[in-house]
Amino acid sequence: MQVFEFHFNPPKQSELASGQAKLIFDSFCYEPENIYEKRLGSLYMVGFLKNVLPHHFRFLDNLARVIKGEYYSPKLHSQEKSLKESLRTANEFLENIAKSGNVSWLGNLSFATISLRNFELNFTKVGDLKVFLLRGGQVIDIDRKLRFQEIEPYPLKIFGNIISGKLAENDILLVLTKEVFDFFQGQNLLDEIAKLIPFDERKLREILNNKKEEALKISGICLLVFLSKEILAKKREAILPQPEKFSLKQAFSPALNFIKKLIKKPGLPPLKVPGLKLPHPTFPKPTFPKITIPTFPKLRKNLIVILVLIFFLALGAFIFQKEKEQQLKEYQTTLNQIQEKMEQAENFLILKETSPEAVQEANLLFRETWEEISLLAKIASTLPQDFSNQIFSLENEISQNLYQLNKLVEIAEPKLLFEFNSREFVPQKLVFDIDDLYFFSPYSQNLFQVSKNGEGQLIPVEKKFNLAVSLTGSILFFSKPNQLINFKNEQFSQAFSLEEAYSDFNFNDFSSYKSNLYFLDKKSGEIIKYPYLKIFEWDPPQLWLNPQTKKAIEAKSMTVDGSVWVLNKDNSISRYYAGKYQETLKLDLFPEPKDFSKIFTSPAFTYLYILEPVQKRIIILNKSGQIVKQFQSAKFNNLLGFAVSEDSKTIYLLNGLKVYQINF
Repeated sequence: MQVFEFHFNPPKQSELASGQAKLIFDSFCYEPENIYEKRLGSLYMVGFLKNVLPHHFRFLDNLARVIKGEYYSPKLHSQEKSLKESLRTANEFLENIAKSGNVSWLGNLSFATISLRNFELNFTKVGDLKVFLLRGGQVIDIDRKLRFQEIEPYPLKIFGNIISGKLAENDILLVLTKEVFDFFQGQNLLDEIAKLIPFDERKLREILNNKKEEALKISGICLLVFLSKEILAKKREAILPQPEKFSLKQAFSPALNFIKKLIKKPGLPPLKVPGLKLPHPTFPKPTFPKITIPTFPKLRKNLIVILVLIFFLALGAFIFQKEKEQQLKEYQTTLNQIQEKMEQAENFLILKETSPEAVQEANLLFRETWEEISLLAKIASTLPQDFSNQIFSLENEISQNLYQLNKLVEIAEPKLLFEFNSREFVPQKLVFDIDDLYFFSPYSQNLFQVSKNGEGQLIPVEKKFNLAVSLTGSILFFSKPNQLINFKNEQFSQAFSLEEAYSDFNFNDFSSYKSNLYFLDKKSGEIIKYPYLKIFEWDPPQLWLNPQTKKAIEAKSMTVDGSVWVLNKDNSISRYYAGKYQETLKLDLFPEPKDFSKIFTSPAFTYLYILEPVQKRIIILNKSGQIVKQFQSAKFNNLLGFAVSEDSKTIYLLNGLKVYQINF
């Protein structure tokens, strides 16, 4: 890292001593001096004070000293937390100055504080200072979030928000006071400095020296920080275990030693038995199996065979070891490529608040790295421990980035609203109306009501319901093959039989819009509309889809808000309007969709809600298909359905016998 401080025409010491100086400015650069400070990185400050009074000449020095003292204090804070604490202390310091009656600096102070550690950037500023990032020939204004933040009147705080981001090798940070910024902009110096690729200190000084005459007319500071590759080299350090080198000599030495011993003993020693004179009794001649004692030539031949066998075994082990080493090198190359993509993705997220296009690019890169690291994670258990640890560490880092970019919230302990007794009622589906949830099942009679306060009661009815929709102040239940029953004020109406649209129709989903009824038949792909006629009466059915338009064959679910939204077999969403296909939303989500089961919205809702039991989550999208939020929990292990409150702020999830509540 290289730091350059350019002070343009600072006030002379004589002017400061005599009280004639009308402005003061300075820069303060602190590098870590010990292992405790290294965990927080470098600290840079630029200050500018105009309309100076004689007792203000040490103002900037004192403020910088307070910030530095708190930032590097021996407290185990993160980099961002330490900066926040130092700014809090600075606010207290300035507040005490104001309380003493010294308020002339208010409205005249400009001050920037930057902390930088291993490309992690945190900074804040007040007043007329500009902070730029120069990258790849581009000039990026990164303090836009603080652009309109002014010093507020005492006793409110001076330093406020902190901007955080991720920088990269060869980036240049540039902090300019207002007059210097106007000069740089007017002389096109920002673009000239940005084009110094690779960065060259000599050329930088040439650029400024070429404007030396014009620079004599301005006063202020240019602080330039160039992020050199030394930090990156440390960050990119890879842990690759070094396998033991294979040695043919070492592999063959036991066999060779054994052979040498045998060669030294070419034959068997003669058997010497002391002579004994005994009578020779007569016995039957015994028979023994023939035993062949190998002679030395035959033994040598067998040893050669063994030696050849050992040679080929050792050669195989040698080849296997070399292949293993080569495989580890290939894995390391893959890890390096994954790390490079991660850095590219992080570069798109320089700031926490960045453009949608940059977020999309970062998301795509992180998705690619996730697919690549997942392949390595499957075989990590067969690799050396250090290597597998490196894989799992990268996998965790990538997943955390993807969760954040895809707005996924993991809920460890979701709020339990109600739990059913299986002996009393086993729910399969639910619908929300006004302040209550109603649970039903196609397999058993009765209805069960649960209030938003978690109180439940069984409502006896000798009917089995297949589908239900909420109307204004009532619920319309559908029972196959064609019966409708309305439930209002805790009373059931007489059943109404719908006219069949065609002979073999089979409804799979049911929705309502302005009291018109819409049924989905996924086998034929047709959407059947029953126009509302009058109180609890509907006209004969119509084939709502235009004959020439795309059919909703094998669709999973449907919902209506003026447009008809159809959840397709491939987990995409098709939108129809006035009976015609309009568009298909192909969702770019992480985790990748596997099997969506239900979609829901209403004319009063801004969002689409999608349930995916297999990945234990519910997804909220805007109606352009962009992700708003995801909720996931290990407790969502048997999701059957969901409902949304009328104000769209609460989601109710039926999970087996439990009903969970998410406030959104």
